Amino acid sequence: MGGFKHLVIVRFKEGTVVEEIMKGLEKLVSEIDLVKSFSWGQDLESPEMLAQGFTHAISMTFDKKQDYTAFQTHPNHVEFSATFSAAIEKIVVLCFSSVQVKPAVA
Repeated sequence: MGGFKHLVIVRFKEGTVVEEIMKGLEKLVSEIDLVKSFSWGQDLESPEMLAQGFTHAISMTFDKKQDYTAFQTHPNHVEFSATFSAAIEKIVVLCFSSVQVKPAVA
């Protein structure tokens, strides 16, 4: 799937109940049909030196940048962002148009 990608890498503050934050994010994504795909997970195997303390990754795909912009300004997203931001200790956000590459056929 091509499109416009939104990648968030975070370390949550100590004591944060990550499952509650992620359930809120899952609910948010289900309410806004601009999001074409959504996934998240916790780092399990990166050497600490490479992970730099980050523990979770969140990925969303939109059809186009304009859909991402509309998502960012959606009232539900604005409201959820306050809760999400309060739980974050460190964050990196990358937004990019994805390039699809087909693997070589053996």
